[in-house]
Amino acid sequence: MFESLTDRLNGVFGKLTSRGRLSEQDIDAALREVRMALLEADVDFKVARQFVKQIKEKASKEEVFASLTPGQTVIKIVQEELVSILGGEHVGLERGEKPPTVILLVGLQGAGKTTAAAKLALRLKKDDQSVMMAACDLQRPAAIDQLKQLGAQNGIEVYSEDPATSTPVEVAKNAVKKAAHNNVYYLILDTAGRLAIDDDLMTELEQIRKATDPVETLLVVDAMTGQDAVQSGSEFNERIGITGMIMTKMDGDARGGAALSMRSVTGVPVKYMGVGERADALEDYHPDRLASRILGMGDVQTLIEKAQDQFDENQALELEQKMRKSQFDMNDMLQQFQTLKNMGPLDGVLGMIPGMGSLKNQLQNVDERRMAQVEAIILSMTPWERSNPQKINGSRRKRIAMGSGTTATQVNQLLSQHKQMQKMMSRFYKGGKKRALMGMLGRS
Repeated sequence: MFESLTDRLNGVFGKLTSRGRLSEQDIDAALREVRMALLEADVDFKVARQFVKQIKEKASKEEVFASLTPGQTVIKIVQEELVSILGGEHVGLERGEKPPTVILLVGLQGAGKTTAAAKLALRLKKDDQSVMMAACDLQRPAAIDQLKQLGAQNGIEVYSEDPATSTPVEVAKNAVKKAAHNNVYYLILDTAGRLAIDDDLMTELEQIRKATDPVETLLVVDAMTGQDAVQSGSEFNERIGITGMIMTKMDGDARGGAALSMRSVTGVPVKYMGVGERADALEDYHPDRLASRILGMGDVQTLIEKAQDQFDENQALELEQKMRKSQFDMNDMLQQFQTLKNMGPLDGVLGMIPGMGSLKNQLQNVDERRMAQVEAIILSMTPWERSNPQKINGSRRKRIAMGSGTTATQVNQLLSQHKQMQKMMSRFYKGGKKRALMGMLGRS
């Protein structure tokens, strides 16, 4: 996400930081480029204008020009203003005083409401919350079946009724009754959309809202539609009132204009963003983290949270013991690769690492292919070979290469890589951290 905008801004700021001192003309020239970059990224022109104006006012103060690193000072101001237009602070999901907490999802057809409902339900379930979904979209063919299928895949109950004999309002009301009876804490209502906002759509949503009294009314918008998403956000908020938004397909939006404009134009907080097709590809919306991504500074906090989701304490303790005894084998290596893969698409993970954002497009295909080769090679080994990689001889290497669709040279490279990793881990634990660090730096 934001690849185009990030590249443009990095180019602008690269010029600023390369200068020893800055003049007011230097800043004016840079801000003109920033404004053009924002407009090309499909940011609302009023938002872009106000953004540049705020930076100009702060950057024109004397301390910026007196700073030893004026370019970095300007970048800090830009980051602060980015956080501001993105919403300032993270706004979480509200909870009702008693179950069920009803969450009404609304939006235009094609925005991804049904998928967003399932992702949000899974997110709440992983937080140890009881959750149920209700299929209130009786208009789109197969909408009920789609929600049921997603619910079955994620172990989440779905309430539905026969569309021939019921109405969306009745489904919603009965779902609330069932959720209350079963003491389900969160109930997510998936509603119908239209190709455009019209009176029929709004009337139906107003009736559902009146009948269920939702704690949250979340608008689901497709980030890839740019300013159309911003416009629909404003109209939905004016007509029915929304408490927050979920921005879908953020991973497919290279420009990012909708994300940058949404809060400023609508006045409503974005609460979640969809970053992929996987069931768990729904992230909390943190303005400060998003600003860091846009400026190519990474997002270490989200990366840590993703890693923690894959973290198993018992496995980690077992792995530590193996490292201490130099028993790190190919099974352990495979587990580490699979853990990395489970954190999501590799380009997304790389984009969260500071300094890697500009390289991820170059590394993505190579690394994905390399990871697939590593997995194929290890899985082509027998259990004995995985536990005893140092005893794999020439004939075994040829057989492993044939079984994995690779070459004996690639098998040798992996075995050498494993040996180096094992050696490094052994030095880390037996020689002490300082000595191991010196070894990594190539010093004695």
